[in-house]
Amino acid sequence: MTIRVVIADDQAMIREGFSVLLGAQPGIEVVGVAADGLDAVAKAAELRPDVVVMDIRMPGLDGIEATRRITADPALDVRVLVLTTFDLDEYVYDALRAGACGFLLKDASGVQLAEAVRVVAAGDALLAPNVTRRLIEEFTRLGGAPRPPARARLEGLTERETEVLTLIAHGLSNAEIAARLVVAEQTVKTHVGRILTKLGLRDRTQAAVFAYETGLVTPGHTII
Repeated sequence: MTIRVVIADDQAMIREGFSVLLGAQPGIEVVGVAADGLDAVAKAAELRPDVVVMDIRMPGLDGIEATRRITADPALDVRVLVLTTFDLDEYVYDALRAGACGFLLKDASGVQLAEAVRVVAAGDALLAPNVTRRLIEEFTRLGGAPRPPARARLEGLTERETEVLTLIAHGLSNAEIAARLVVAEQTVKTHVGRILTKLGLRDRTQAAVFAYETGLVTPGHTII
């Protein structure tokens, strides 16, 4: 199955470069490009891609608000992969909260970009790289104390679901969680689905952010 992609960036050279890089990868088709956030929202609605590769800093409507509008549209099933120049860009955390599935640095190779597109298109979160966990931890630390209303939502989870959510926040894949808990991978998938439903979250990335925001996982905490 071909993954259909829209690339949104205000720099023509980057749009063209990424189009060439992704277009050369098997199973990926670039179906459109956008020069700003408004254009990205319009192209997402018009072309219905599987993934939008979204620059954060664009004139007019920025990538954060564009991401929020795209992921909030119930008529769309589009996943957003945000791009940034710096691994601790102050806007990346807001983009994750807005519904982005993960982020990638602009100096990534064509192979890394293609793999990131495949990961988010498959419904997973781009959380494995250490830099992503570091970013979530850093901005959670800056964000202050856990939010009580959000913390209360954790009470609806079972003990096992809470354990799975903690492991998601540490960047473990379903297979890694299954191995750690000595259960079938399908069982983990079921737990993840129930967690997202109970907490009203879109995907694993938002689940990881939620775990940090509520204080379930704290910055610097490691799993044994």
